Amino acid sequence: MDKKLSDLAKIMVDLRNVEKGCPWDKEQTHESLKPYLIEEAYEVLEAIESGEDALLKEELGDLLFQVIFHSQLAKENGRFTIENVIATVSEKMIRRHPHVFGSENAENSSDVLSRWEEIKKEEKKRDSILEGVPRSLPSLIRAKRLMDRAARVGFEWDKVEDVWKKVEEEWQEIQDAREKGDDKELKEEIGDLMIALVNLGRFLKIDADEALTSSVEKFIRRFSAIEKELKANGKDIHEATLEEMDEIWNRVRQEDKRR
Repeated sequence: MDKKLSDLAKIMVDLRNVEKGCPWDKEQTHESLKPYLIEEAYEVLEAIESGEDALLKEELGDLLFQVIFHSQLAKENGRFTIENVIATVSEKMIRRHPHVFGSENAENSSDVLSRWEEIKKEEKKRDSILEGVPRSLPSLIRAKRLMDRAARVGFEWDKVEDVWKKVEEEWQEIQDAREKGDDKELKEEIGDLMIALVNLGRFLKIDADEALTSSVEKFIRRFSAIEKELKANGKDIHEATLEEMDEIWNRVRQEDKRR
């Protein structure tokens, strides 16, 4: 194992030391660390979006430390070590890239992904190509992953116009459910529309989760502008009318479009 990685693993051992370790680190379990693992992964994503190398380097280190932490917990129980983790992923990468480390050929990324799924299905002894996509993934990301997998075996529209028709169809079904006053059906149809939009995004090379995240940030920026302007005018936002807030919103919206 690389010396720097070995040094990091040793720091984790010291933090977990029964006599001289950190009280907080000694209390942790795989279960208690789950929120931190997710948080660190999302902080890596934010660092990537920021374009700041120093921040990305730091956040990748924090994420790596979570791997070290979980590996140390397993080592203490005699289950596996960080060396086992490294060896396992190394073997997997070699096995799943027969076009690099074996005699097979792959002309493009689609060929690589198709072969990857074939090998993975053989390894995991799965009955369905959809198995293995974590339920804990954010819904939009999970939906895209599932749609991608189905598409790799031919369950896919031929052209984007077909997806547009599906979006329009799902929108109409929402209207129908609303007119009937069927809340259960309405909830289902809204979900179907969102899946159709995920597929539309796939065809247009737009990630639905990233698109929604961008729109959420835009909403925060515009609403914050409303709060700021009202405060500057000595008015409490709770006392402002919808018309007043809309006026500021639309002005900020026009400014965004001119940028």
